Parts: sequence; structure tokens; C-alpha cells
Amino acid sequence: MDPGRNDDAYRARVARAVAAIVADPLAEHRLEDLARLAHFSPFHFHRVYSGVVGETVAATVRRVRLAQATFLLESGDQSVLDVALAVGYDSPQAFTRAFGEFTGQSPRAFRQHMADTPLAVSGIRIVEQPALRLQALRHRGPFATIPHTHRRLYLHAGSRTVTGHWGLSFDASEGPGGYRYYAGLASSEPWPADGEVEQLDVLGGLYAVHRLAGPYTRINAAVRALYARWLRASGYEPDERPMLEHYLSSAREVAPDQLRTDLMVPIREACTP
Repeated sequence: MDPGRNDDAYRARVARAVAAIVADPLAEHRLEDLARLAHFSPFHFHRVYSGVVGETVAATVRRVRLAQATFLLESGDQSVLDVALAVGYDSPQAFTRAFGEFTGQSPRAFRQHMADTPLAVSGIRIVEQPALRLQALRHRGPFATIPHTHRRLYLHAGSRTVTGHWGLSFDASEGPGGYRYYAGLASSEPWPADGEVEQLDVLGGLYAVHRLAGPYTRINAAVRALYARWLRASGYEPDERPMLEHYLSSAREVAPDQLRTDLMVPIREACTP
């Protein structure tokens, strides 16, 4: 069998398990049930899952639940205790500890930061970004599983030199076919033809850049603030190039509150009516 096709089949089978977790993060998600769904032996499934996804089943369940918690804290008026219970934590202390490891902040501090974000988007720089050539992997699934796609792309990179780590959003809405997001790596070395990784050429041009300090869970709120607040009063309008996330540090190397990400909105001079 073609090894590439075999890898694709493994990923597709494991993707069924990931989809089941995302669809109902509060379910028990026993290893044997997920293995059966993916048509693997329960004895081997945890190794196959970790090899494909880059983390254990338990880690995926925990992260998807905590991602749901960030949404509840940002968008609702539920108490921290109610949010903790809603995402499967019986103890607010355990929830606060897990949430702090996930975001670098307590739930209350995260909620306050999200409330202040529209006012905090400042220090915008207008830059002329050169064209980019990236090795890219399209993300399929909800926003909560985007880290899986980045991990898979790094597995494809192997020992090749990576000179930049990017995210590319071609539109903003989430839903079936409603948005296109790619994990992207800039590399000084050639990559062989791959059925999954594709080469993307991004045109250069003007970008409005906001440097985000802190965990990746803040990205969506900051981007919404850029479009809803800053852009309308800027004298610019959005261009048709993708929005870029330039990851300047790695969650594997620094604490969440030490992460730095340039959020880059493609712009052009606003047309006069």
C-alpha cells in the first residue's frame, strides 16, 4: 500500500474520534468507544491517536472543554462556578487551576481582559509585508482543534529548517465551508510534493499589525476588535488577501502569558464615496 494513502486513512479514522469529542465535550469518551468509532483496537488506539494528533485523548478532551469555557466567559454573564460546572468541573478550584494552565490567567482575569479588549487594541502599526511562500496545511474542523493542524504540519516539516510560523484566515465565519484557515511554515529548504501539504503564495501589501501579548485564546476577540473598532475609524478598508497570524514565540517554549503574536489585517486605502 502507498504509505501516503495509509497515513491519510489513519488521519481520517482518528478524525472521527476528534469530531466526536468536539461534538460533545462533556461526554465520558471512553477509550474503547473512541477506538471502536475509529475502527482501531483499543489496545493500540491511544498510541495511534497520540501519534496522529500530537496529544492524548484526555488532553484533547480537556482542551476542548476549556476552549468552550473561554467562549462562555467571554460571551455570557454566567458566574465562574456556573461555567466550571458547564464544562465538567465539579470544583471551582480545579477549574481555575486548569484554566490558568490553559490561558495563563484566572477565569475572572480572562473575562475582564476580554471585556477590555476593544479598548486595548492600540499601537497599531501599518507595514508593507513582503510576499510569502509557505508550506501550508488546511485546517478542517472547529477553531478549538486548530492546534492539531499546526502540530501535524510540524510533523511534516521533520528536520527541515523553519524560518517562520504563520496562520492564514481567508474568511472569518465558522461553519461548514464557512471559513478557510491554514497553518503555514516558511522554510528555506525545498519540500517534496505531498498530498496533504500545499504551497501557498501570499501576495505582499499593506497590513495593519497589532502585537498580541498572551495566550492564543485571546486571538479571536482581538481580531474582532480590530475589524469592529479600529478599522472603521482608520481610513483604510480590508483587502482581499488573507488575514495573517505571525507566531513570534512558541507555546512549547514559553508560558502562555509570554506568548507574542502579530495579528495582521490586510488593508488598502478606503475608497471615497
